[in-house]
Amino acid sequence: MQTIEQKYEELGRILHEMDRVVVAFSGGVDSAFLLKAALEFLGPERVLAITADSETYPVREKEEAILLAKELNAPHEVIHTSELDIPGYAENPTNRCYFCKNSLFEHLIPIAEKKGYHHVIFGAIADDLGEHRPGLQAAHDQGVRAPLLEAGIKKSEIRHLSRQFGLRTWDKPSFACLSSRIPYGEAITALKLSMIDQAEDFLIQLGFRQVRVRQHENLARIEVPAADLPEVLAVAETVHAKLKEIGYAYVTMDLKGYRSGSLNEVLSPDQQSVHAETV
Repeated sequence: MQTIEQKYEELGRILHEMDRVVVAFSGGVDSAFLLKAALEFLGPERVLAITADSETYPVREKEEAILLAKELNAPHEVIHTSELDIPGYAENPTNRCYFCKNSLFEHLIPIAEKKGYHHVIFGAIADDLGEHRPGLQAAHDQGVRAPLLEAGIKKSEIRHLSRQFGLRTWDKPSFACLSSRIPYGEAITALKLSMIDQAEDFLIQLGFRQVRVRQHENLARIEVPAADLPEVLAVAETVHAKLKEIGYAYVTMDLKGYRSGSLNEVLSPDQQSVHAETV
């Protein structure tokens, strides 16, 4: 079994082989670590971070990505995309993430080619292979690579190394696009995405770091870690009033607490196995 140091060394070998890279940079734990590693191994003259700003990307995350790229002294561009303009995306099929990632890569690849970068890379990790990740198939189809996954690096190892390297994202809560809060088959609209963004931002302002507001038509289902449930109940009236103001008819709490990809729990085993092990 490889040590964490050996995996990081392998990551360096992979990046050196790529030579010049465009990093799909959301500002999350994984993409921040990938950007840091690319800068360390290749130098800023051979790295370009690109952040895609769209309806599914909260303003607070974009601002955080811009600030983080500046702190790392990384060449950085923000481009504007629209998932809702992608045919089939708004219908919210179970492979929705395929459409999103495929469109993202279709934007990034021409930029990389025009500016003389040899590869587009993104922050998929070893843990992703066991989950419902249609985006991995999109990367495989587009020839986009995932160096962290190729090096066998897991989330816990990324957090450990990020802390060691002084990255403040080392303990940042996991994040996924706002569309992941809407059950498959329910239409994704700009209004719903805005409501979710406002609701989660309010809860974050109250001090809850790991939070999801799952939207079931006009009902908001709040997920926070189980240990935080009493704290939400303590401000229940305030939360209820704010989310009603945002536009929800009903506000509920999930008693099981936060868990990544909870909306995938209704998928069949065959649907959940959609991922690309060849990436």
